[in-house]
Amino acid sequence: MENNPAPTGRNLINKATFRRNFRNKHKNQTYLCYEVEVWKDGKWTKVKKYQGFRRKLTYKEPRHKESCWLVDNNGRRRGPYAELSFLDLFQSWNLDRGRQYRLTWYMSWSPYPDCAQKLVEFLGENSHVTLRIFAADIHSLCSGYEDGLRKLRDARAQLAIMTRDELQYCWVTFVDNQGQPFRPWPNLVEHIKTKKQELKDILGNQGN
Repeated sequence: MENNPAPTGRNLINKATFRRNFRNKHKNQTYLCYEVEVWKDGKWTKVKKYQGFRRKLTYKEPRHKESCWLVDNNGRRRGPYAELSFLDLFQSWNLDRGRQYRLTWYMSWSPYPDCAQKLVEFLGENSHVTLRIFAADIHSLCSGYEDGLRKLRDARAQLAIMTRDELQYCWVTFVDNQGQPFRPWPNLVEHIKTKKQELKDILGNQGN
């Protein structure tokens, strides 16, 4: 894959920010790079204007739509979440429901359990949309994360761990890389192997 500078004319991720947030440390934020394809002339065709990234914002940042937040059992608001921010963005596009679309997400973390449920509902309400998620790591700090991933699988979402090729693709496509090549970080190959097996074990478990 070529190491050309990322396309201009849209927001790009700072290269240091990308490295920090896709290097699999739990203190990092969720970044979600997205692409949209439409089924046309017997093949999937990318819609370039629907390509970009979302991220989980902090409480100190500008307010986001209420639908990007989650409310826990104690009434506390959490978020706003990158996954829910994308769903709001997608709805604003008003795409033709008579056509088939494929969404591809490259995420620094797999979906948070409550976000996974929102995604399940979204896919159930939008049969013309399919979703592929490539995650750099599995969000395992919250209880119920395994069940959330299995529900996504059952809702037709495709789940996988990002490989070096996919990280490089993100570097080329979504990062202000300034012409610099993607350089994998130490232990990346081992990390990918471990997380692939972890995801396989989660999705292969049909129990509760």
